[in-house]
Amino acid sequence: MLAVAPAGGTVMGIPVPYLLILAGTMLASWVVQWRMKSRFAEHSQESIGLSGREVAQRMLADSGIVDVEVISVPGQLTDHYDPTKKTVNLSEAVYGQRNVAAAAVAAHECGHAVQHQQAYLWLTLRSKMVPGVNVASKMMNVLLMVFIFGAFAMKSPALLWVYVGCLGLLTLFSIVTLPVEIDASRRAMAWMRSSGVTSSIGQDRAKNALYWAAMTYVVAALSSLAMLMYYLMMLLGRRN
Repeated sequence: MLAVAPAGGTVMGIPVPYLLILAGTMLASWVVQWRMKSRFAEHSQESIGLSGREVAQRMLADSGIVDVEVISVPGQLTDHYDPTKKTVNLSEAVYGQRNVAAAAVAAHECGHAVQHQQAYLWLTLRSKMVPGVNVASKMMNVLLMVFIFGAFAMKSPALLWVYVGCLGLLTLFSIVTLPVEIDASRRAMAWMRSSGVTSSIGQDRAKNALYWAAMTYVVAALSSLAMLMYYLMMLLGRRN
């Protein structure tokens, strides 16, 4: 991100309000990420009889979904559902481990597959936004380089408005993502309760793990919204 105008004083040429928003969002993100990882590490200690792969396959079968494949992908916290390829992609740890945390993640990703099958409104909207979001993200990177290496561009309202427009689209995308993720967790927990893959205590722990995972999306949306409001106020202030 870039700072466009001083307001309320500056530090090394950077507006203090911008620094406060940036520091606040970074701190909130760090706290939530730390909390989420600690919760998942804790809940990984409770073993269950099924691996993440087996949990995913069973939930898909129980949901009547036969055309979605469960595969393993490298990395940590790389779990996701790909609606274009119809694959539930589980990180190596989640794919093979037999614990509550792995079961919760696997069921959550299958929740997205169920959403896709049922044409869940928010998932459909989010999917339609992806191409535009990809373009906006790349455009923001280009504009950021222009602003860094071309000081004259900072005086161009048109370029700044384009940047804010792209940020607005990314902010909207992060907001639309919230109901998608929350609903996927709701579906996951409903299935885990009905299937009995974990004990009642395990279900509570799975719910806790998914709660902190959802909080990462909440923080991301609030951070993006705070930055958007900052830039809008700066640009509108320039016109007065």
